[in-house]
Amino acid sequence: MKNQDKYHKKANSQIKKAGFFILIFNFLILNSFSILPVTAATEEPVLSVVYGQENTNQWRGITDRLQTIGVKYCVIPLADVKSGADWGDRGVLFLPNVETLTPTQAIALEEWMSKGGRLIASGPVGSLSAPGVRQLLRSLLGGYWGFSLSETEQIKPTKTNIPEWANQTELFGKVRGGVMIPNDMGSESAAVWNSKDNPAAVLTTERSTLLGWRWGTDTATAAALDNAWLKAALNHYLTAPPPSNRMKKVAGGSPNCSTTVAAMPRGQGETIQNSKFKIQNYSPSSPSSPPPKTATAPIPKPLPTIKPPSSQEAIDQLEQAVRLDVAPNSNEPIDNNQAIALQQELQNLIGRVESANLAVSADAANVGEVISSDKQSSTHLDTYTPQSVKEQPMQLASTKLGALGMSKEQALAQVRVIVKNLPLLIAQKNYALARQQWLTAKTILWQQFPVNQRLAQPEIRAVWLDRGTIVRAGSKAGLAQIFDRLAQAGINTVFFETVNAGYTIYPSQVAKEQNPLIRGWDPLADAVKLAHERDMELHAWVWTFAAGNQRHNQILNLNPNYPGPVLAAHPDWANYDNLGNMIPVGQTKPFFDPANPQVREYLLKLYEEIVTRYNVDGLQLDYIRYPFQDPSAGRTYGYGKAARAQFQQLTGVDPVNISPNQADLWQKWTTFRTEQVNSFVAQLSQQLRQKRPNLILSVAVFPMPELERIQKIQQDWENWARRGDVDLIVPMTYALDTSGFQRLAQPWIASKQLGSTLLIPGIRLLSLPTIGAFDQLQLVRDLPVSGYALFAAENFNNDLQKLFSNTQGRVQSTTSTKTEPIPQRQPFQTVAIRYTALQREWKFVFQNDLPHRPAQTISDFNNQAEVLGSALNQLAASPNPSKLLVARASLTRFQSQFRVLMSQELKSNSYQVKVWENRLVTIERLLRYGERRLQLRPYP
Repeated sequence: MKNQDKYHKKANSQIKKAGFFILIFNFLILNSFSILPVTAATEEPVLSVVYGQENTNQWRGITDRLQTIGVKYCVIPLADVKSGADWGDRGVLFLPNVETLTPTQAIALEEWMSKGGRLIASGPVGSLSAPGVRQLLRSLLGGYWGFSLSETEQIKPTKTNIPEWANQTELFGKVRGGVMIPNDMGSESAAVWNSKDNPAAVLTTERSTLLGWRWGTDTATAAALDNAWLKAALNHYLTAPPPSNRMKKVAGGSPNCSTTVAAMPRGQGETIQNSKFKIQNYSPSSPSSPPPKTATAPIPKPLPTIKPPSSQEAIDQLEQAVRLDVAPNSNEPIDNNQAIALQQELQNLIGRVESANLAVSADAANVGEVISSDKQSSTHLDTYTPQSVKEQPMQLASTKLGALGMSKEQALAQVRVIVKNLPLLIAQKNYALARQQWLTAKTILWQQFPVNQRLAQPEIRAVWLDRGTIVRAGSKAGLAQIFDRLAQAGINTVFFETVNAGYTIYPSQVAKEQNPLIRGWDPLADAVKLAHERDMELHAWVWTFAAGNQRHNQILNLNPNYPGPVLAAHPDWANYDNLGNMIPVGQTKPFFDPANPQVREYLLKLYEEIVTRYNVDGLQLDYIRYPFQDPSAGRTYGYGKAARAQFQQLTGVDPVNISPNQADLWQKWTTFRTEQVNSFVAQLSQQLRQKRPNLILSVAVFPMPELERIQKIQQDWENWARRGDVDLIVPMTYALDTSGFQRLAQPWIASKQLGSTLLIPGIRLLSLPTIGAFDQLQLVRDLPVSGYALFAAENFNNDLQKLFSNTQGRVQSTTSTKTEPIPQRQPFQTVAIRYTALQREWKFVFQNDLPHRPAQTISDFNNQAEVLGSALNQLAASPNPSKLLVARASLTRFQSQFRVLMSQELKSNSYQVKVWENRLVTIERLLRYGERRLQLRPYP
């Protein structure tokens, strides 16, 4: 230690003589001890870290890692960046997991880097930005995030030209990330994935480094590996030799330095201090925007204790609550409940794989093809008009994902051994091996799904076509390409985003303003025409009570506090929380007051314009609720001017003066707000059906327990279903794993409280691996539901396009056949075709299991099945109430005997028997739904 001190004294005494070269040498010495130069050499921060809406959920993990590294840093709020100077004067900028930048911010970043700034970024940077922004970022970063990997992979060094700074052992390990696509020139791979073709995991240029995973998240990788990469990249840029001069501050950059999130975003922390009912600080940059008005109301009585809200989106909190996390190599104890869940999920996955393969095999056998265990073949089968098609070999998912060199039967046998041994490994406390075996089994099973054969029966296949994708399409021609892709993939229903953040996508005579990103174009008119030309339904998707969006303001370069064009023009229509905020703390959207008669009149008039001016097939209500609240934490909402006056007139009490501790009054307040939403749905349904009797009305809803949901968002959608106000309930059952998806969706699928309304679960494609999406679809097909909805079109990538085209896409027919029926429009025709598919599966199973089944048993089963099939076919051919009565009676008799008739199969494959029972329940529900539609539109 004395020698080291003596060395440093001697080195420092010679700095003036040796100049810059000694300074560089000193940094290299410090780096050899794995000490960040900034920490040792200066107390001033040399790193700026960007905080934005998209990394809010990950901010704790990001800052914990930065603290571990020991680097001093400044925080740059992304919302504050309007120019190059706003990126700061520190030499290195870290952009972790930010997917949306505005054109202004991207241009500012280019300007900042041109002055010597160096950029480290992680995750799919800018992937949700406008095309021009994405192109600019690709040039700045030397490449871009191509696609997500479906599994955790090993990062390893490149075989050639590995950068010296990226050749440290601690940089390599297991990571869940994505493939980086380098530009043709100027970038090199600092590390690669240990998978086929060794695609890039880290890209680096002279002035940037792009890490191919979401830095700071435990689900991506361990903190130690995260820290090692940031330290290495930071040291690389801070210690680079001339002519870079990277230790200098960036000329023209702002020296301001915030070190906490609390001091950062404008318009988020201010409302706690100034809790008045005011709309203030609106400064839209668009000169065409009207001058803002101000609405005032009395200051409410705040609740005594306010707990800060979670930074996570509510939908993500739901997903995390049901997620089945299986971390590889983790030796954390596995309790009994977890052990049961792990074993059950593998058993369910075995069932889904066998169910998918049975559907394909039964179709193949129906047209006389030979099925063998080693090489199966099938066809695209037009189930409603059988036809001769070209035979092609079945492709299992393993062909694409890396085959394990085993047949389907061998794979299933291997997984069954793993399932059997799992409890033993857990009992022996060999938790890491148990998790590894579980993940191996899941991978093997995923590889056994048939991915190039049509196996879907008529079902609702919906997708939300989002505003961003519509804007990027830019014209009817661009929109036509999207509809072509969707139609080829078998999508038959499009929820087309028509009202978003207070703007309409079309030129409206009711709404204040068409979306400024759409100029001289009516996308809704084109979408209706394009959908109908492709035999698809087009449903207008509208935001109901959400009136604006801070994220949309950012895209439009507006003040974050701008409440949207409607509330800006009518501030008295606004709703507020118990602190006087129009936008609840931690959220991003202002809401209308549903109790306000003018709000209701405006929305009814707007939606009537949509369904009468355009030949849309349906209307979907989104944000048909209040914002998220937590009464137990002192966060409540609904104190609009009209709501307060009405409630006070009913009870004699101003709701701002009551709290959840006053049980009776609080329940009345909750019921009052819930009824505002309920009555609006009922009024809208009645009014629109008078104008358009065949209109399909659907709602996008939260799959939370009913009592909790009513307390937190006042959304009582079971009530709407029972009353027949809506036709389709679409719960947003978003999950990153199939078991989580099932736990979210199962209670509502099994519910008997929905009357004749159909329920179709929502699947979020974002961050979902392609085969994982297929797995969730297979679960849907095995449950008693009539279809699904995908969120959203912007995440509908080429891999999904190919998979869906193969497994559910349209059949190219040379004969003049009818289009496959859409369940919500043609329920009885759907029922007949789906039942025929069931009969094919039963026939296939019986033919391949003859030695174990008496001929009389098969004959009895076939006779009863034929009776039901005949009744369903007659109903489909000519629907009327008497035929419906016969069909329902036949179905009830068949269902009551089904388990007896299937007793043999029940012993050997109870999962498949349950699947068949579920599909009979789906038929029952479609008949009930069809009865309501028949009453709405009587047949002659």
